[in-house]
Amino acid sequence: MKRLKAKGVEVLLYEPLLAEDSFFHSEVVRDLDEFKRRSDVIVANRRTPDITDVADKVYARPVRQRLSRQPRATRI
Repeated sequence: MKRLKAKGVEVLLYEPLLAEDSFFHSEVVRDLDEFKRRSDVIVANRRTPDITDVADKVYARPVRQRLSRQPRATRI
């Protein structure tokens, strides 16, 4: 967030449970529809059904699923 703001990018946060109106000098938006309408890009921890209608705006980290729980071999 700090790097984006240093480049002059306006940062909005969607957090419906946060009581404050700002978080680290960024506006907090509690209404998801308003947030989606006002955002050009949405950075999310994961994709959820709530944001599928704006999938073209969403950047989310890929979730890798491990097929087995076996430990990796270690080099000695």
